[in-house]
Amino acid sequence: MTVEAGGGEPRGIGARLRTAREKRALTLLQAAERLHLDTRVVEALEAEDFAALGADVYVRGHLRRYAEAVGESPAQLLELYSSAPHAARPDLTRIPHRESDERGARLLLPALLLVVGFALAGSLWWLLTLPGEKARPLPAERTPSAAEVPAAQAAAGGATAGEPAAVPAAAQGRAATPTTMRGPAPAGAARAARLELTFSAASWVEIADASGRHLLQGLIDGGSMRTLSGSAPLRVVLGNAPAVALRFNGQPVLPGALVRRDGSAHLLIDNDGRVSAAAPRLAHGN
Repeated sequence: MTVEAGGGEPRGIGARLRTAREKRALTLLQAAERLHLDTRVVEALEAEDFAALGADVYVRGHLRRYAEAVGESPAQLLELYSSAPHAARPDLTRIPHRESDERGARLLLPALLLVVGFALAGSLWWLLTLPGEKARPLPAERTPSAAEVPAAQAAAGGATAGEPAAVPAAAQGRAATPTTMRGPAPAGAARAARLELTFSAASWVEIADASGRHLLQGLIDGGSMRTLSGSAPLRVVLGNAPAVALRFNGQPVLPGALVRRDGSAHLLIDNDGRVSAAAPRLAHGN
């Protein structure tokens, strides 16, 4: 809703916010970075598309923060918002719930008993029809005693005095059996990913590793460099992506088509340095 005063000054919420932002020579992206919000939230506020911002408490919080950032009066804008008609949102706490079906509950117990009865009958039939023959254990291999070894050597008539006596095959098999077993080698420890950032101009940055730990967050000035380490995949949010050069484990990372029209980028870099689009998160102010 935009209403003009006698001097032609815009009186609508969105028009006042837009005029104040332009007086401070701020673009939509710069205003979003200053508020730590997505650009779509700023656009929705200036277009007075309050339904896209969620609950009423989120709308009021965004209006208050935006007005303070561009030098507008938060009290006047909130008063305009309260006096403007809004579409009624459904009260989810009053949705009627269907009462439980008592007839279905009465039929559930007999059906359960029938299933259990069939299971017991099947188990009994399987036990009664098993074959009577039982598994026989394999005979244990007998170890020749010390007295039997010389007798076996004497029975071998073809052996000469200088040749070694033949050893029974069973004894050879036991001697050849290794006494220890080695388990699989332990897997190597996972490497920490290394990310280097070079800023040719100011940009908002938010970087988190696979565990959700924030490695870097805030507005970084142009001419700065940052080196971070964390477990991949890394989630990288850039407010001014063309002004940030990325190198992952020494290799350049090129966002390319993943950069949006407003210059921002939401990237996901895996352990091999491959880049994909990360789902953006819409922030809500207090």
